Amino acid sequence: MEKSFTFKFASDQELVLKVREGAFTPTGTTNELVQSVHEHLNQPGKLLDLGCGIGVTGLALSKLGLVKGALCASDLSQSAVECAKKNAAKYSCDIVAKCGSVFEPWQGEKFDYIVNDISGVAKAVAEISPWFTGVPCDAGFDGVALVTQVLNEAPNYLNEGGKIFFPVISLSNIDKIIAAAQDNFKTVRMLSRAEWPLPKEMYQHAALLRELREKNDISFSEKFGMMIWSTDIYMAHN
Repeated sequence: MEKSFTFKFASDQELVLKVREGAFTPTGTTNELVQSVHEHLNQPGKLLDLGCGIGVTGLALSKLGLVKGALCASDLSQSAVECAKKNAAKYSCDIVAKCGSVFEPWQGEKFDYIVNDISGVAKAVAEISPWFTGVPCDAGFDGVALVTQVLNEAPNYLNEGGKIFFPVISLSNIDKIIAAAQDNFKTVRMLSRAEWPLPKEMYQHAALLRELREKNDISFSEKFGMMIWSTDIYMAHN
């Protein structure tokens, strides 16, 4: 089953994309990621959309003129990959889309830019959220397993002077993710921050969320009767 999703970006552009069952629907984090990459790159390069989902991030960056040659994209979900190919065809975007875990589909390749949007949310949070219904999220108990794997392996897949962009979600252990980035890259820079209220349906699990916060597995603030989480967008390079 497919449905349509409209993604608006760069103030005056939009993509109308197909979303299949089993493919992650973009959230505000995707908007932040696209905006930050757009603001901090000034020339096109060979770009990998890692954890591409339906292809929204790579297609948006392609429309913004930041992709040189074919857009490279991969996701663990075969359904998502097929959806990304279909969406790319609609917008006449040349794409090489592969199914596989993290960098497994890209052995021997190097990129100028890696834009990572692989899930980084604590397992218990993913299970009670509306974001991962029917969609895999195997990021570990504190949400860092996949993101730290990406950061540990990324230097092997970047050309000289290459950059990686990645979101850090406060519904994971932020300190571990930043430490992994600093272990692997000389420069690690936060580009932007956005804050969001947790969906109301998650408030019934407030006790669990506070327990996870006490253990430093996640972080969030509480104000005006709301639970507020954040997305930070980072850029790293050597």
